[in-house]
Amino acid sequence: MTVLVINCGSSSLKYAVFDDKEKLLVSGKHERLVMDGEEGKSHVDALQQVVEHCREFKLSCVGHRVVHGGATFTQPQLIDNDVLQAIEAYIPAAPMHNPYSLAAIRELQTHWPSVPHIAVFDTSFHARMPRRATTYAIDQDVARKYGIRRYGFHGISHQYAAGIAAEFLQRPLDELRLITMHLGNGASAAAVEFGCSTETSMGNTPLEGLVMGSRSGDVDAGVLLNLLRSGEYSAESLDQLLNKQSGLAGLSGISNDLREIETAATAGNDRARLAINVFAHRARKYIGAYAAAMGGVDAIAFTGGIGENSASMRARILQRLEFLGVMIDEDRNHDAQIKSDDEYAVISTPRSRVDVVVVKTNEELMIARESTRIAGAQDRGDVIASAAKPPIPIAVSARHCHLTEATFKQLFGNDATPTPVKDLSQPGQYACAEKITLLGPKNRIEGVRLLGPLRSVDQIEISRSDEFRLGVDAPVRNSGQVKDSAPITIEGPAGKLHLSEGLICARRHIHMHPDDAAVYGVNDRDEVSVKVSGGERDLIFGDVLIRVKDSYKLEMHIDTDEGNAAEIGRDSSGTVNAQDVDELDEDVYRVARENAELEK
Repeated sequence: MTVLVINCGSSSLKYAVFDDKEKLLVSGKHERLVMDGEEGKSHVDALQQVVEHCREFKLSCVGHRVVHGGATFTQPQLIDNDVLQAIEAYIPAAPMHNPYSLAAIRELQTHWPSVPHIAVFDTSFHARMPRRATTYAIDQDVARKYGIRRYGFHGISHQYAAGIAAEFLQRPLDELRLITMHLGNGASAAAVEFGCSTETSMGNTPLEGLVMGSRSGDVDAGVLLNLLRSGEYSAESLDQLLNKQSGLAGLSGISNDLREIETAATAGNDRARLAINVFAHRARKYIGAYAAAMGGVDAIAFTGGIGENSASMRARILQRLEFLGVMIDEDRNHDAQIKSDDEYAVISTPRSRVDVVVVKTNEELMIARESTRIAGAQDRGDVIASAAKPPIPIAVSARHCHLTEATFKQLFGNDATPTPVKDLSQPGQYACAEKITLLGPKNRIEGVRLLGPLRSVDQIEISRSDEFRLGVDAPVRNSGQVKDSAPITIEGPAGKLHLSEGLICARRHIHMHPDDAAVYGVNDRDEVSVKVSGGERDLIFGDVLIRVKDSYKLEMHIDTDEGNAAEIGRDSSGTVNAQDVDELDEDVYRVARENAELEK
């Protein structure tokens, strides 16, 4: 497949053409584009040049970067009228980006009307952040009415950088805790925990978070209220202040270009030095916060114009992070030059517990990959009605425990052995007569059944409701991923033991034999969505992990909270959607649509 990638910014347009081996065939960039009515080259002029430059290629699809897809889209989307309307609806939240992406899509659809056009959203990678990370602490009725929540941006770049870091570490992405730092004229940080974005610094708009070229990042909302009350500022002038006259430009009074600011700082300019220090301090603070939020960090990846090119800024940011195990090799950092054919440079020492890599971001390649995946699925007929595939049996897994031999003997006695009472659906696994008690800060839960056979690590699986009953915070994890999970005290008839880790909420998943995986067209570690229907509460479960093994029997496992939400009964089943598409967040979409009408 040959794919054309279009990456529209507020004053720039980048494009690239890749072949089916991901070889770059042609690329280009148009900068300093002007808005309609202004003198100079416009986005329309740039698009016409792109068309002329790429007319010789027989395109299989066109991939478009779209900054804001809100809560509606968690995956790239084949563009149709509904997708176009949604992009337009989010213009008020991304006024500097979505209008130009929308115009580019419509323009290029006239030139290549017979090939699929795919929207790849900056917000998609962050769309499954937990509610505690997406929720602002304001009146929730107000939040729902106006669609106020955190979305996050730069997702394409963060996802790419995380993948390169995992490649360097030679470990699966879903086993790692990473912090990715996209530092440029726009800047953001992301906590990538086991393959998913669980926190990011940008929020409802790209204005929140780190110091940027001309954007302020975090500002006390009370300051903005005071400026409005002063009578000297309106909503429009505040917008101009925060988006165009702040950040590095506002701090330094010189420029939004860090290179110019560093030159002035070397010459003794105090405001330039302050700008550099504030930028580094804010970035360092977010790294520390995200390491705490994830319970540790395996690697930090720098990308973006500043992240890739400023060794001095990287050094400033990473100072005082030795307590996390970050040890920087000054020579490696100084010499890190990311050439076009290199994907990363390591700047940490071999003794550093946390690896630090510099990654050359490649949003165009990431967009090409995602676009060809969606377009390829369309060509192969993979996107078929879920009813055409066999249903998946669903089992509700109540709270239970898996114990090591040492822990079992401490709780039940040195001479005790597990007592099987019932075989489970998965071959070789069984429920035991033995039960333990969970002791939390608030309450205790008795009668938690042991499942056999004994394992190499202790793992206690509970639901969200159990969390609140116990007074604990258990992370959502894949089975076996207990490192740095929640602590818990457990008790048996022969003793009591405090586990420093091992308490989790199990991620919903589907066990499949390889033959089943072939039927559904999925691979181990893929994610799908599963629709449960037929009862009084039809639901679509997204983010369902596929686990493939010769010994597995086809079955989806969810916990009691999830089962109750869908009113799952005995012999319930679900259907797998080929594309992992969640149901629309109707409240958010409705508000965005209404806002678009108001703008008109």
